Amino acid sequence: MKTSNPALNSKTFTNIKKTADSSQTMTIEGTVNKTLLMLILLLMPAIWTWKMFFTNGPQSIIPFIYGGGICGFIVALVTIFKKQWSPITAPLYALFEGLFLGGLSAMFEAKFQGIAIQAVALTFGILFCLLIAYKSRLIKVTENFKLGILAATGGIGLVYLLTFVLGFLGVQMPYIHENGIIGIGFSLFVVVIASLNLILDFDFIEKGASYGAPKFMEWYGAFGLIVTLVWLYLEILRLLSKLNSRR
Repeated sequence: MKTSNPALNSKTFTNIKKTADSSQTMTIEGTVNKTLLMLILLLMPAIWTWKMFFTNGPQSIIPFIYGGGICGFIVALVTIFKKQWSPITAPLYALFEGLFLGGLSAMFEAKFQGIAIQAVALTFGILFCLLIAYKSRLIKVTENFKLGILAATGGIGLVYLLTFVLGFLGVQMPYIHENGIIGIGFSLFVVVIASLNLILDFDFIEKGASYGAPKFMEWYGAFGLIVTLVWLYLEILRLLSKLNSRR
């Protein structure tokens, strides 16, 4: 059960004992319900920081963008290493990411009117289309498919890490973060890879339910899916901003 999502990988069920009580096992329905709850928890602080931006100006939300992003990253790491804590840490992650995404989305919206709703619509459109494709088996999750997405995601991660390190040294990565053909092509490629990670997450959650994982893994599965959705939304937002800046 390999997946390039660090929250949902082949080692997730290591040392996780099955439970004999069927009422205390992970189910797909339970994971879906918790995913919806996490989306609601994410939306509430996102709306708050969005309104604060347009009411009090950009400077009022900077602490919440940085605070939400950093705290969300820390809570995500804790959740990955302490899966049993996910009933508490997964909702916290959603709240922190809501602060971050709401503020960041407002900043993009101020520059490119309508970009936020477009990014949201595309994110959930991709989610539902890929879910249908997965359930109907139009896309088969083979080992080669998993390895290909894993390699591509790892490569993207290395590029972003290199960009981050070079940024501290005052060096800008050329082309890929600009609004030229190469930059747009790179963003489009990243959106495709982020989207395909959803397929791996669906497969992982389905296998987790079949495995008979304990009930708290529903929260963990929902957390992993939200991680991918947040990534996909940010990449779509980045792609749309590049396209809009060319007008």
